[in-house]
Amino acid sequence: MLDLVIKNGMVVDGTGASRRVADVGIEAGRITGIGRIDGASARRVIDAEGLVVAPGLIDAHTHYDPQLTLDPFASSSCFHGVTSVVAGNCGFALAPTRASDRDAVKKIFARVEEIDLAVLDRIPWDFETFPEFLAARDRDLGVNAAFYVGHSNLRVWAAGEAAYDRESTESEVDEMRGILRAAMRAGAAGFSSSHSPTDFDADDRPVPSRLASLAELLALGGEVGDANRGSIAYLPFSAVGGLSEEDGELLIRLAHRARRPVVIQGLGARSKVDAPTATWPRSEAYLERARALGAPVYSLLIARPFERPFSLARGTTMFEGALAFHRLFTEADTVEGRIAMLRDADFREAIRKSVEQPNRDPAAGPTTPPPQLAAVSIHRVRDESNRALEGRPLVDVASERGVAPMDALVELALSEGLETEFLWSTESDEWRSGTHAASKHPQMMIGTSDAGAHLGRDDGAEFSSYFLAKWVREWKLWTLEAAIRALTAIPAAILDLPDRGLLLPGHAADLFLFDPDTIGPDLKEIGEDRIPGQTRWRSRPRGVRATIVNGVPIVEHGEITDASLRPGRVLKPGLRANAAANGRGSA
Repeated sequence: MLDLVIKNGMVVDGTGASRRVADVGIEAGRITGIGRIDGASARRVIDAEGLVVAPGLIDAHTHYDPQLTLDPFASSSCFHGVTSVVAGNCGFALAPTRASDRDAVKKIFARVEEIDLAVLDRIPWDFETFPEFLAARDRDLGVNAAFYVGHSNLRVWAAGEAAYDRESTESEVDEMRGILRAAMRAGAAGFSSSHSPTDFDADDRPVPSRLASLAELLALGGEVGDANRGSIAYLPFSAVGGLSEEDGELLIRLAHRARRPVVIQGLGARSKVDAPTATWPRSEAYLERARALGAPVYSLLIARPFERPFSLARGTTMFEGALAFHRLFTEADTVEGRIAMLRDADFREAIRKSVEQPNRDPAAGPTTPPPQLAAVSIHRVRDESNRALEGRPLVDVASERGVAPMDALVELALSEGLETEFLWSTESDEWRSGTHAASKHPQMMIGTSDAGAHLGRDDGAEFSSYFLAKWVREWKLWTLEAAIRALTAIPAAILDLPDRGLLLPGHAADLFLFDPDTIGPDLKEIGEDRIPGQTRWRSRPRGVRATIVNGVPIVEHGEITDASLRPGRVLKPGLRANAAANGRGSA
């Protein structure tokens, strides 16, 4: 008797082969057959006529480490067809962490990933070492998850507070290598690190990995190579704004040293500056050089434009790189205090050009490029007298009033008690053209959702629904088969997850059922999601019939089927997971 049969669906198996109408049989968490399957004796049958039946999607870059300890289903991702997530990116994770260092780790997540400290305080710290952390997670996952070992965690474990001030000693590097070696044996996804000048903790200190020498980075990367499984996720110093020649050569050295995939961010159409076509030719030339040398360097691509609402009343971290303007949110935590600052002539003078001339000095603070005001529009107004301004570009309103764009933004916000909502949107014909060119390169991976983080911004978990709606259905720039392959089999291969990403007999039964005519982002709002007391941006798609993890439907018709189900597994690179739910759930 089969546990589940999916009948009459349009199977797109992730290989890139053409779609076909077929049934899918599932038993003990694995796919047993594809073709004509009698469902009469199955425990359950799902009629998928008119639906695409695809492998479950894989999100290669998330920060779900804290959330998965409280919400094992990784919302909002699970609602968008994601069955496997990779956490521990950017050099910081929950483990390894000594009890005495937990506050330091929480301060990194709170600042870099904008997760409320009140939520981080609720993490059940039933682990210290990385093997203990994996064992704890494998008992309680709704989705599958793989976890990197964070470089900052290793440095704090080996050097304590000194990790924030200096390079590591030879003995400290040896200790870190030993910890990483044990973590790789236990099943870590690999090793992650960051030298990005955008990364600070809640005490305004650079995260510890930023103090590491390149020799230390290469030594730890070598441990991943010695384990001969997994990958390396790394943010080089120049990842924001365009990869430097020196960093490019470093990535090739790291990839050759480890002989494992090195996954970065920042290449592609946007490269974190609002000039989509400005950096791609240079990025493409670099990737071609790496490919010619056989260096497995890959870059995640943001294939969904930013659609990020903000108000001065609620506050935002998107302007951290505009140091003067960001003071509005760090020095005043009430609306009244912010109004007083904005009425001060000296402060207004300081912020007027802070967006157009953001910080470039890592020693002065974050260098994250802020939203350019030319890409900001007036999203929602409070007062009826301003209703005609909704949807209009900020720069047009400023031109009509004969003032600088920042003055137009501030004056409108002041007139409505700072409740005016503005929208930063990067979508444009230039963005689409540049992103399309980058998306087709074989060393670019569709991803970078950052799901589980940046809770004050839009939920990047909807990247996959956006890709299927826009790039496939509306713009017809990708075929359905190629898109599913890019979202499943390609990340599975790069991340070394051998039984995921393909809908084939013998593979784990992670599946995504959706209507190709309606799939896309839908609800987006601020509110509580699956963590009580956590107010955040959340998103829900339309057109999704089911998300199935190891043969168990965890989402159907937009709802979690049973919050007590835990069919997810810890994914260990190079190893075929035990896909069965072990009695913790059934189809």
